[in-house]
Amino acid sequence: MSSEVPETFYDLKPLDKKSEQFDFHKLEGKVVLIVNVASKCGFTPQYKGLEELYKKYHDQGLEILGFPCNQFGRQEPGTDEEIASFCTLNYGVTFPVLKKIDVNGDHADPVYQFLKSKKAGILGFQGIKWNFEKFLIDKQGNVFERYSSMSTPESLDADVAKLIA
Repeated sequence: MSSEVPETFYDLKPLDKKSEQFDFHKLEGKVVLIVNVASKCGFTPQYKGLEELYKKYHDQGLEILGFPCNQFGRQEPGTDEEIASFCTLNYGVTFPVLKKIDVNGDHADPVYQFLKSKKAGILGFQGIKWNFEKFLIDKQGNVFERYSSMSTPESLDADVAKLIA
């Protein structure tokens, strides 16, 4: 995969946990929440809230994508298979958890290069600060909002509902 940042959200094609392309064109017309996740983090229980949000709005057009990342305190050391198993067994996760990636630095996945270029964080900081930062994408593929790790999935409910309506 090229590290070149595509022009649109729908041109992104990250790899899934089986190392196969996950073409974002299939997300057109949907509201998408993208989260960098980790299994051994204080925010890991947010998986439960993410799954609840997914179950509540998936039939209305919400997709949630988890991107495991081991860049923050080495809190995602497992293989893609181990991560998927952990998510399913401990939190009943049914939304896609894709291949483990870097979200910062020279090897940052194009998905995160794109997202960070469209919506900076607090005080204009572009980098991802910790696990469970979230990006909400509208039905046209625009980055609607960026949320810190401290923002619970439940706190995003109103924004998700507004974009789905």
